[in-house]
Amino acid sequence: MAGNLWLKGRKAAGVLVGLILFVWLVAPVAASPNEQPAFPEGESEYFQLTGHYVKGPFLEFFRKYGGSRIFGYPQTEVFYDPRLGLWVQYFDNVRMEWHPQNPDPYKVQLGLLGEELGRRTPPIPSNRIPRGNPLQRYFPETGHTVSYAFLSFYDQNGGLDVFGYPIAEPQVENGRIVQYFQRTRLEWHPERPRGDRVVVGALGLAHIQKFGVPEEYRKPQPLSARPIVTAPSEGMTDLRAYAFVRYPVTGREGYQTVYLYVTDTGRQPMKGVVATATVYFPGGPANYPMNATDSRGISSLTFYFSSLPSGQKIVIEITVQSGARTLKVPTSFVVWY
Repeated sequence: MAGNLWLKGRKAAGVLVGLILFVWLVAPVAASPNEQPAFPEGESEYFQLTGHYVKGPFLEFFRKYGGSRIFGYPQTEVFYDPRLGLWVQYFDNVRMEWHPQNPDPYKVQLGLLGEELGRRTPPIPSNRIPRGNPLQRYFPETGHTVSYAFLSFYDQNGGLDVFGYPIAEPQVENGRIVQYFQRTRLEWHPERPRGDRVVVGALGLAHIQKFGVPEEYRKPQPLSARPIVTAPSEGMTDLRAYAFVRYPVTGREGYQTVYLYVTDTGRQPMKGVVATATVYFPGGPANYPMNATDSRGISSLTFYFSSLPSGQKIVIEITVQSGARTLKVPTSFVVWY
């Protein structure tokens, strides 16, 4: 009897130690903000629709990968999340995270909201793995496929960096076809115009609804909270311009749209600024005049290309002209499939 009690006690102690180890291994490391580098705010942009600012590297990432069309609008200010030990900001569709220890350009990462919301499903059976179909791609990392319009959208809008790996096959939710990825959800909207029927779902809002966010970070900020910008010092330009493309990754043939955003040093949009886009194709550069910027400081240009080699990086240089002031800003896209 004593031996049995001893064995039972030993087993119980082993289970307890195992539980302690498990908790220690999986519990998030919650460092305080004082132990982290300050968030590098830099330039900021105010979004009147939700009353929040997007700043610094989060704003750069936002503009680089498609802006509100992909991420939605900011739903919080930047804040330190002690559960994650990171500076974060929630948008309609995603959570941006600042990882200062990562090498460039991976300091900004999108949170794994699909995983955190429990949307992962078991891998598909091996007999369902597509073979030889360019319109379907199997991801062995998670055992799921991405196909057809979802695959095109995935490739054209940042791929793994934005969406992560697929964690489920397409399914029907509320009468709509959707597919979950590590970082996002894609939705099929057949009622929308052709070519614009894939939409990024609002996982950021879903995560806020389920897990919550401190209320002080959700409160809209007044526009007067915009940081005061002093007049430019000698040697600084009072013209700022930013360029990005609609499709960072494309096929060998199709249409590309390049966007230009122009402000003064007070970050106020500049209307009537003219620009020329030079696209450096393998066969030689091509120049395209752009329309003058509108009241939002925005201009865009859509051009056609064909027969580009796979793996080629196409550089676009935009020359911005305002009076006697000239500024050149680059962007690019990669031909992949």
